[in-house]
Amino acid sequence: MLILAANTAFNGFPMLASILAEDGYLPRQLRNRGDRLVFSNGIILLALAAIGLIVLFDAQLTRLIQLYIIGVFVSFTLSQTGMVRHWRSELAAPGLPRRERRRHRRSQAINACGAVLTGVVLVIVLLTKFVHGAWIVVIAMPLLFTGMRAVHRHYRRVERELAAAPGARPWGPAGSHVMVLVNALDAPALKALGYARAMRPTTLDALTVAVDPDEMRALHAQWDAHGIDVPLQVLSSPYRDYTRPVLDHVQDVCRRHPGGAVTVVLPEHLVSRWWEQPLHNQSALRLRARLLFGPGVTVVNVPYRLSGGEAGDR
Repeated sequence: MLILAANTAFNGFPMLASILAEDGYLPRQLRNRGDRLVFSNGIILLALAAIGLIVLFDAQLTRLIQLYIIGVFVSFTLSQTGMVRHWRSELAAPGLPRRERRRHRRSQAINACGAVLTGVVLVIVLLTKFVHGAWIVVIAMPLLFTGMRAVHRHYRRVERELAAAPGARPWGPAGSHVMVLVNALDAPALKALGYARAMRPTTLDALTVAVDPDEMRALHAQWDAHGIDVPLQVLSSPYRDYTRPVLDHVQDVCRRHPGGAVTVVLPEHLVSRWWEQPLHNQSALRLRARLLFGPGVTVVNVPYRLSGGEAGDR
C-alpha cells in the first residue's frame, strides 16, 4: 500500500503542481518540463519534502501514516465533491438528451455517495488520530492554501503592472546617459568603454572610486597615456566604501536628468574554472544587485572571458 502511495504521489503531484502553476497558484517554474519530458521541478520539490518528513519523524511509520491518512481522505472527499459539482453543471446544459441525463444523474449519485463515505471516514480519522500527529495536517493545509492564494495575488498584481496601456508606444527617453565603472584601465575596461561608446549616448562618463591615492595616480597616468577621450570622474570615498559613492552619484544623475535613460556599464571578467569564480567580481555583484533596485537605472554587464592562460575573448 505504501509503495503504491509513493508511486501515486510522484506520478500525480508534478502534474497537479504544473496545473496549479499554470493557473498562477504555484511558482511558474513547476509547469516546465525537464530534459526527460517530465515535470522535474515538481519531482525534486516532492523528493525534498519527503526527505524532510523522513528526517523530521525519524522514519517512524506509525507517525508518518497519520499525515498520509488525513491527506488521502481530504483529497478523496474534495475530488468526489468536485465531480458532483461537475455533473450538476452538465445537467444544467440545455438540450441534453434523456439518455445522457440519466447517465449523468447516475454518475452524480455515485460521486455523491463516495463524497459522503470518504467525508465520514475523514471525520472519524481526524477525531481519533488528531493527537497522534493529524493536527500537523490540519495546520499545514490552511497554511498551504493561504500561501497559494498569496502567490496567485502576486502574479495577478505583476500582470496588471506589466500590462501595456491601450495605445501605449515604446518609451522614448529624454536623452541617454551612460556611466562606465572602472577600477583600472585594463582590457575589460577598454572593452566596456568601447561598448558604451557604440550606444551613442548623450553623455558618457567613466567612474572610479578613490580608495587608494597611489592607484588613482596610476589610473590617471594610464588614462592620459592611452589618450582616452572619455571624461574620468573620481568619486570620493573617505571610508573606503565602493558601493555607496556610486549609488549616490547614479541617483544624482537620475535627479538631474528626469525622463532620461541612465545606464551603468559594468566590465566583468569571466574565469574558466568554477572554483575561481568566488575570487573575482564580488564587488561588482553587490553593486549590480543594489543598482537593479534603483528606479530608472539600467545595468549592463560587459563580459570579458578568460581562457585559463590563453588569449581572452575580445
